Amino acid sequence: MSARRALSLRPNPGVAVPETAMVMAAGLGKRMRPLTATRPKPLVEVAGKPLIDHVFDRLRTAGVKRAVVNVHYLADALEAHLRRRIDGVEIVISDERAQLMETGGGLVQARNLIGDQPFLSVNSDNLWIDGPIDAIRSLAAAWDDARMDALLLMVPLARAHCHRGTGDFHLDPAGRITGRRKPGRPAPFVWTGVQILSPRLIADWPPGPFSTNLFWDRAIASGRAYGIVHSGLWFDVGTPAAIARTEAILADG
Repeated sequence: MSARRALSLRPNPGVAVPETAMVMAAGLGKRMRPLTATRPKPLVEVAGKPLIDHVFDRLRTAGVKRAVVNVHYLADALEAHLRRRIDGVEIVISDERAQLMETGGGLVQARNLIGDQPFLSVNSDNLWIDGPIDAIRSLAAAWDDARMDALLLMVPLARAHCHRGTGDFHLDPAGRITGRRKPGRPAPFVWTGVQILSPRLIADWPPGPFSTNLFWDRAIASGRAYGIVHSGLWFDVGTPAAIARTEAILADG
């Protein structure tokens, strides 16, 4: 099967979705102030429910059975919400109260909780709506463990609602990530905050907090980082203004 064909498969109802997801929920939410003065960012409401509830709706629908959630800022409130409001998915807490580890460090700290199989990693502050194809099942159908260490869900820059950046990545025709955005030169695709990673990518890390960029750069350099394009809507809900814009687009259908 060609690489191009592998990344264009339409998922079937029986596709094997990773059983475990890492849900990134430990950030300080500085751009979302003043809403995050009294609540962690994952509990900020959009379209009638907290951001993290939207994430768990997608995980549950896709068939994910277990979620490792890292916590730091106002961690007690987030843990209480997860116990009270989330069902259908087993939740395990990766506690970063002592030190915020950033995304890469968060993966390292949760490594033993994640297990030894490919897993989903999902940011809790982005919101996506599935199109004709379930996004998580699309990732699962395209995943090829023999040639991938990372598979990122992307949207074209022109469809990245509420996103103020200039893109993140370049893809070749087979879906391989060929590089990042460079200063003054936009990139055509934006990462949605959703990806499948292999645990083998979490290796040889530096001490303390660091970004997932370290692991991505290694995967890109070895030709083992890929991306697929999301067929539905995606919103970068990073500021209070983005909430109103997101809700207006959703209300408009």
